[in-house]
Amino acid sequence: MQEYTEKIFLELINNNKAIIYKVSKMYMDDAEDRRDLFQEIVMQLWKAYPGFKGNSKFTTWMYRVALNTALLFLKKETRKVDKTPLNENIDLADVNYSYDKEEKLAYLYKAVQELNSIEKALIFLFLENQSHKEIAQNLGITEVNARVKLSRTKEKLQFIIKKNGYEF
Repeated sequence: MQEYTEKIFLELINNNKAIIYKVSKMYMDDAEDRRDLFQEIVMQLWKAYPGFKGNSKFTTWMYRVALNTALLFLKKETRKVDKTPLNENIDLADVNYSYDKEEKLAYLYKAVQELNSIEKALIFLFLENQSHKEIAQNLGITEVNARVKLSRTKEKLQFIIKKNGYEF
């Protein structure tokens, strides 16, 4: 039974690893920190998996665990903010996009690094095409609160992008 459970879990993780990658990228700027967070999220998903009852979609449950793990990871670790200018090399070798898209994505991630943890979660879930209701459920807030916070966060992100000259 354990082997069967492990096989199903690994399939689910493999099919949805992009979620973990995106959360890691959203919360950690440094490649090594991203790998550490990625591993921490997988470990926490494995620990929590026996409690997954299937009352929601696996991906919804996965978002919640991944985001909570990222928030706790940030609290546990003392992180030094990377002040590397954007014109220096940014490691995006693991993203298979054209250079232009790659550059725009790098700017977005750099701008997102200036948001607080909750704002990062809001933007991440928004970029994952989650509805306001789903965002509210994942973050444990009301739908109205999710809508207001997301609107304010998008405005803040837009300001950061303009302030840093990232506009595209």
